[in-house]
Amino acid sequence: MLEATTTEFTKNFGRYREAVQREPIAVMNHGRPTAYLVSASEYEQYQRLMQLARQSFATKDLSAEQIDAIAKGRMSPEHDHLNALLDPK
Repeated sequence: MLEATTTEFTKNFGRYREAVQREPIAVMNHGRPTAYLVSASEYEQYQRLMQLARQSFATKDLSAEQIDAIAKGRMSPEHDHLNALLDPK
């Protein structure tokens, strides 16, 4: 990832606008990042991912088929050791 001071970024915006098509740029102030510049396509991808992360469903809104599919779901045997964490002793 490229880094640029705030002053350098301001003075050379055109250069960084082109460079961001290849990789993100951290805009630094006193040695700490204060902003990141990313390409439009990366930002749009980020927005799509954030939208997916926000999706949740109330169990009352699930169909009978969805409930049945969840009930029939089984964890891979490689995770059986995690069941011991749920068993009361």
